[in-house]
Amino acid sequence: MAITILYQDAHIVACVKEAGVSSQSPGMPERIAETIGGDVPLAVHRLDRDVAGVMVYARTPEAASSLTAQITAGTPEKIYYAILRGSPEEAGELQDLLYHDPNRNKTFVVDRKRRGVREARLSYRILARADGEDGVLSLAEIRLHTGRTHQIRVQFGSRKFPVAGDGRYGGGKGQIALFSHSFAFRHPLSGEEMRFAALPEMSGIWTHFREELS
Repeated sequence: MAITILYQDAHIVACVKEAGVSSQSPGMPERIAETIGGDVPLAVHRLDRDVAGVMVYARTPEAASSLTAQITAGTPEKIYYAILRGSPEEAGELQDLLYHDPNRNKTFVVDRKRRGVREARLSYRILARADGEDGVLSLAEIRLHTGRTHQIRVQFGSRKFPVAGDGRYGGGKGQIALFSHSFAFRHPLSGEEMRFAALPEMSGIWTHFREELS
């Protein structure tokens, strides 16, 4: 099945990852190669399997090295949309110590540094609120300052504002309402500032915020 390609050149390809597909091989890289031809591109960042949205892949080892260095330095701008259950403050910054248990594939907020614990930080603002079937829903625009496994999901879930549909962290059943809206970085060859963005499909719980996301 063809996927949505936002941009491609000899060095990079930007696309919209679908929910339910791995962001790494085997998964999106092979789907990209089937769509645009050429070698299977290289994954330089991740999205959880159940999360959809914008991703950028490298088409050469040199591009992969440059993009990885940018991501390690924290220079790319990564913006997400999430529908949260409950009513958090209008805006804020969340900082936590996170530990990811690979055996359980679950991340936990902990209270002290130890082996495997990493600092996590994000900032957010609430764009709109709506009444859902099970209470108030809040549409959040989230900027990641670090990229930890399940970071958005566990940081909000631990504060009793879980992402809707995220059963792992208290958000209930359904499709997880988290979407990678945009990714901004410097082109690995030219250094040009680039930004790619997309919107979630207006179906299911996202329809509560059709006007705000149009």
